[in-house]
Amino acid sequence: MSSRRHGTKPALALWMLVAVADIAILASTEFLAVLLVLSALALVTGVGVVAARSIGRPQPKPVEAVMRRRA
Repeated sequence: MSSRRHGTKPALALWMLVAVADIAILASTEFLAVLLVLSALALVTGVGVVAARSIGRPQPKPVEAVMRRRA
């Protein structure tokens, strides 16, 4: 039976690699969440600007048709 010590350098390096991969997964997930929130905020802002412009602009009045007689 071999007596292998716990906490050797290869095992420590493997756990460090797992920790780095976990951090990368969390960072990418947070990046997607932040991107989703920012895109939703931009959409709401754009809709608000369009609504404010349409409310501020008066509706054009219809032009009355003038009937002319032919000579």
